[in-house]
Parts: sequence; C-alpha cells; structure tokens
Amino acid sequence: MEKTTLFDKIWDAHVVKSVPAGPDVFFIDKHFIHEVTSPVAFLGLETRGIGVKNPSRTIATPDHNVPTIDQDKTIKDKLSRMQVEKLRENCAKYGIELHDLGSAHHGIVHVIGPELGITQPGMTIVCGDSHTSTHGAFGAIAFGIGTSEVEMVLATQCIMQSKAKKMRITIDGVAGPGVTSKDLILYVIAQISAAGATGYFVEYAGSAIRSLSMEARMTVCNMSIEMGARGGLIAPDETTFEYLKGRQYAPKGDDWDKAVAYWKTLKTDDGAVFDKEYTFDAADIEPMITYGTNPGMGIKVKGNIPTTDGMEGSNKTSYLKSLAYMGFEPGEAIKGKKVDFVFVGSCTNGRIEDIRSVAQFVKGHKKADNITAWIVPGSREVEKMAHEEGLVKILEEAGFELRQPGCSACLAMNDDKIPSGKYAVSTSNRNFEGRQGPGARTMLASPLTVAAVAVKGEICDPREVFQN
Repeated sequence: MEKTTLFDKIWDAHVVKSVPAGPDVFFIDKHFIHEVTSPVAFLGLETRGIGVKNPSRTIATPDHNVPTIDQDKTIKDKLSRMQVEKLRENCAKYGIELHDLGSAHHGIVHVIGPELGITQPGMTIVCGDSHTSTHGAFGAIAFGIGTSEVEMVLATQCIMQSKAKKMRITIDGVAGPGVTSKDLILYVIAQISAAGATGYFVEYAGSAIRSLSMEARMTVCNMSIEMGARGGLIAPDETTFEYLKGRQYAPKGDDWDKAVAYWKTLKTDDGAVFDKEYTFDAADIEPMITYGTNPGMGIKVKGNIPTTDGMEGSNKTSYLKSLAYMGFEPGEAIKGKKVDFVFVGSCTNGRIEDIRSVAQFVKGHKKADNITAWIVPGSREVEKMAHEEGLVKILEEAGFELRQPGCSACLAMNDDKIPSGKYAVSTSNRNFEGRQGPGARTMLASPLTVAAVAVKGEICDPREVFQN
C-alpha cells in the first residue's frame, strides 16, 4: 500500500473531479467570511442571479475594520460602516450564521472558528483572508482565497485548486525558558526566509510541536504563509481532541466517538515522502524579534542586525532600504532600542493563553512611561475569560489598555494605527512597510517578549526581565 502524508489523505478525500493537466474541483467543508472580502463576492452572485449553494457551511463575523472601543455605537468610518452593514444584509438575505458586533461569540474569524468547535480535523476550510492557515493546527487543510474564489465557494461549495507540493518541518527537543511557539515559528522563517516555503503545504512535526497546546499550535500554523507556504497543518492528537470536546459545534455522544476514531487515522504514514524536509532543534531557539520589513528578517533578541557582508546588487539595495525604513544600521545590536507602542492581539496571538502569559509576567510591574500598551482580545469569549480570571485588573494596574475584540493594530484598516515613525513591538504576523499604519515601524515578537518590552521600555530579553 502506498505511504501517504496527512495532506494527501485530506486532499484526496475532497477531490470532486480532477481536470487533466489542470486544477482539481475541490470540495470545501467550511467557509469563513468577514466584511472586507465578501461584499464584492455577494454582488457577483446577485449580478448572475444565483444564490448560496449551502449557507450552513458558511460562518461570518466582522473583524478587520471594526473599532475596538465603543462597539455598541455607530461605526464612525464610512467605508468600514458600509462593509459591516453589507455583511449583515448579505447574511440575512442568504441565511448565513453571523457572529456580529456585540454578540456572545463575535471576534476575529480565525479565533472564533476553533473556539466554537467549528474547526475540526480532516476538514477543508477557506476564507478570504491569508491567515486561514491558522485552522491547520487541528489537522485540517485551511488556506486563504481571493474574492472571486469566495464567490465560487458561495455559489458551488467547491473551488478550483491545484494540489500543492509537500514540505515537512520537524522541530525536536525541548525549548528553553522564555521560548514560545511564536519564537519557534519566527526562528524557522528566519532560517528558510520569507519565501522559503513558496508553493508548499507544510506539515509541522517533532516532539517540540507535539508538546505545544492547541493555541500555541495555532500560532505556528498562522505564520506558515509568512514563509510563502500555501498553508500549514499539524496532525491531530489527544491535545486536539481534549480541546474540541464539549465545544458548541463539536460532535456529541456517539458522533463524538465516531469522529475521534476517524481523526486518529489522520496522520502521515511512516515512510511517506515529502518534496522537501527541514529539521531543527528546539534547544537552538531563543526569544526572537524581527528587525526589518518582512517576517523572515528575524534574530535573537540578544543578537545583532546582520551586516551586508556577502550581499550584492538588488539584494543589498533592498536590504539597506528595509533597514533605512526601520531606522537601523547593519551590524548593530537590537537590544536596548527604545520602543513607543506594544500590541498584544491578532489572529496570531490574541487568545486567552497569550493574555494569561502577559498578565502573569507583568503582575506587580508597571509599563515604562514611554510605552503605549494595547491588549486586544481575539474574541468576546477571550475578553470575558480575561475579566473572569482577574487578568484585566492585573493588566490595567500595569498600565495596559484592554480594548474590544477585532483585528485592531495588526493592520491599518481600522482606527488602531501606530503613528508614522513610531516603533511598535507586536504579537501580530506581519511587519511590512505601513502594515500597522503609514510609516509605522513594526517588530514582531512573542507575547512574553512584548510584556518584557512594555516593562523595560526598550528591546530586551524576557528571560532577563522576568527572572523570578
């Protein structure tokens, strides 16, 4: 019998029809939509006079453009308000489940899907959002799609898609103190570059991956596309099943037992061949931070910004342009650099474990006077838990501002922007020029590193700040 990968097993089970020398007609189990990429797709349906094929397989929530204060009031920005209103209209018209502003399960689309138990092993999941790869943490094939493809899925519950190449990234060993899943993935991206997995679907494996919680696994899979991958996934195990059990949309009773029996088959066969493999040792990984304008430009917080030695031509030119934007010099230490803002949130690190870790380490401390500190929960459920567990009180006493759920300062599509020229250390996923606001300078890091920076007021090693 042929040895197959986890990716093969899920993919092949969802192929409706193969087009010779072309893409597959690929069935989609769950389709998440939000206010930014769906209005034009629905307009396309209306123009063609067709409806939504299977409304029960689509779930909606507004997240990108929404304000994170005064969500009970009218949205001030006209375009944002129109997009959210259009999402409401379309969901009502076509009978699509909507978790709207103010509802019990409103939040970032990639946070509420797992939280509700909608995301499950063996599924195919798409959304008009690149970080759909987050859901791969459950052993699902999940990837972002464009607006025309959003329309295609709404109309047919299928998509035309060519099968990606397969990569396995194995991280074995035990990570040291202060090293989180965000550090693991920033390290990997720094090693293989922001384009190192282009054209591949990545399976993460190894003892360091298996030891991660579900929320930590989501962080790893979320960042897969930051190295060019089509998506990332992790084989489901007892950690996965324990997380899903009892959640609103998870199977119940006999259906649960049948589901788990199937989910246990979702693993790569011994001897299955990948197109490319990488192996890393978790012991080599330390707290990481980015210094440039793509997520592959990362170093240890105790390290120095790389010099231009060995660089030539356009590579050197673009590298120096990136450092000029950031206001950094080749070869200098990043530790000790002054910072203006810290941001904890996004679909990468806006879950309750992230907020717990920040609260745990800032308890009894105060943020530095030069720091503006924003904490933005990924959902209403995360916000509720943060209040119930007393985390909000700890964070507010430390000088952090807890805002309402949304994508917030991950991207400059709402009011939470970093001012031009200011430095932000962020738990989000991208540090492109202008990503957090025109002229904003972003450094990506883990929630723990962000907590340390907030207290110190400058780039620092969290292991040195929180030694107790």
